Amino acid sequence: MRVVLFTGKGGVGKTTVASATALKIAASGKKTLLMSTDPAHSLADAFGVELGPDPLEIAPGLWAEQIDPQQRLEENWKDIQQHAVAVMNWAGLAEVEAEELSVIPGLDELFSLADVKRHYDEDPYDVLIVDCGPTGETLRLLSLPDIIQWYMERIFPIERRVMGALRPVARRLTSLPLPDEGVYSAVKRFYDKFDGVRQVLTDAETTSVRLVVNPERMVIAEAKRTYTYLNLFGYRVDAVVVNRLLPPEVSDPYFARWKEIQAEHLQTIEESFAPLPILTARLRDQELTGNELLADLGAEVYGDADPAAVLYTGEAMRVDKRGESYVLSLQLPFARKEELELSRKEDELFVRVGPYRRTIMLPGVLSMREVGSATLEGDRIEIVFQRGGGPKVEERD
Repeated sequence: MRVVLFTGKGGVGKTTVASATALKIAASGKKTLLMSTDPAHSLADAFGVELGPDPLEIAPGLWAEQIDPQQRLEENWKDIQQHAVAVMNWAGLAEVEAEELSVIPGLDELFSLADVKRHYDEDPYDVLIVDCGPTGETLRLLSLPDIIQWYMERIFPIERRVMGALRPVARRLTSLPLPDEGVYSAVKRFYDKFDGVRQVLTDAETTSVRLVVNPERMVIAEAKRTYTYLNLFGYRVDAVVVNRLLPPEVSDPYFARWKEIQAEHLQTIEESFAPLPILTARLRDQELTGNELLADLGAEVYGDADPAAVLYTGEAMRVDKRGESYVLSLQLPFARKEELELSRKEDELFVRVGPYRRTIMLPGVLSMREVGSATLEGDRIEIVFQRGGGPKVEERD
């Protein structure tokens, strides 16, 4: 099964582009499922139909479903949450605050993304299109199963046995609520739910992420930050869709300045995300709802290209840990040492090659470190982030 996830800042038209993509793929003869994990569902509005947690055929070869994140949360987190609330109540926290703090932000959508693995295992569809939440933060949380794997394999079995033996004694010594077998069973179910999810979503041959942006400064900055985080956690981005560009036929002087600004922002997008494909869609004069208008949008965005294909197979950016340092690797085709400049301002890294400048929004793990060195190897530059040091560019044969 092929999996394509769409994410972007709220309001950029992410759901519309995901829906148009799904329609175009289904029209090519591939059995397609369009799934929304965004808590603010709008798939039903896009197609003008009622959707629920079970797939419903809404066009020839196209099914759609809207996962209820709160329902998934209650199904999978209830026992753990009740124990966490009991502990916080014991510590003196009020009931309302305890319930709010017992849920990790983004956890509801994370449980919804677990359905991707379920569909992948069952394999009833050729392509799965996922309309994610308004940022890539949920995808970062998918590293959680890897983090708790060590705990589940080494500590969890021992802790479970020890707690079972000591619970009767401990209850006579303290009133602190102790986890019972139900809580441990819930933790095990939680782990099992996500076992293999991240493996599917980080498989470059199976899954791609597509960023949807508008030609606006704040939206572009958010997209660059999301792109960096996705690369940090191993998710492969294969295209950027620039939505709502003013069309050439808009010639009213009132919009002249807006067209200039959008042209500048489009150039920034092309430079910042190169060598990723940049797909475009013009601003329409009506709301894009219904199969006909969405199909027209899909034709504009992809043209003759296959939207189900992996649109970019390279690795434009990668972040690796080497010893105590982190290495940010960027693909810079035709870059030469004498044309290369590095500069930095807070959590932004500026890479200039000749007349082109690329801005990288640094994640926290990199922004806390200094640029130690930069090495140009072929068409890639490797930037080492370490504690202390100053920028220095080298070239290797």
